[in-house]
Amino acid sequence: MNLYNALFFGAFPYVAVVLLLVISIQRYRSNQYTISSLSSQFLESQRLFWGSVPFHLGVLTLFWGHLTGFLIPREVQLFASTPLRLLVLELTGFVAGLMFLLGLVLLIRRRLFSKRLRVVTSPLDYVVHSLLVWQAVSGLYIALYLRWGSAWYVQVAVPYLRSIFLAAPDVQLMASVPLMVQLHVLGAFSLFTIFSFTRLMHVLVAPIPYLWRRAQLVI
Repeated sequence: MNLYNALFFGAFPYVAVVLLLVISIQRYRSNQYTISSLSSQFLESQRLFWGSVPFHLGVLTLFWGHLTGFLIPREVQLFASTPLRLLVLELTGFVAGLMFLLGLVLLIRRRLFSKRLRVVTSPLDYVVHSLLVWQAVSGLYIALYLRWGSAWYVQVAVPYLRSIFLAAPDVQLMASVPLMVQLHVLGAFSLFTIFSFTRLMHVLVAPIPYLWRRAQLVI
């Protein structure tokens, strides 16, 4: 285990998790009204729709796909044991990645070419956009050139991620994967590191209870 692996795949994940938990809790308790993402819909709505819809559909599909592989790896591995079902998983992930990237590019373009939106865009927003673009591009590269991730993800990445939760990170698992996969994982850890300082934190207070709450009459 060299210094590179120990630092980025042994220590860095815990730095990201600690910052995510500590800053999120502190920010929610002391200044919770700043958590919600600043709405820009009243400034421009048409291009927001065409960027936001594919972005959120893509990112939610990818999130649940990764989470499912982490929670039930054996079932996913069994499902992907036949070529047809493995191809379905691969195509689903690739299409979701394309939607994620397309929506993200449209949203970035919207902010760059609107003077009113640039005023309410912070430097951290550009950092987040850059990291998200990297995650989308690197993920699509992996899907194209390091294929069948649905199969090897549950055999390599999942055991590594679980070892982190057990406080015994198996960095050798990450040392054995191609460089692009390592950089993709580091990009995810980087997003977790800055998560609590950015607008991304609004996902923690998403109004999910609205789905089952009784309708309210506002007068």
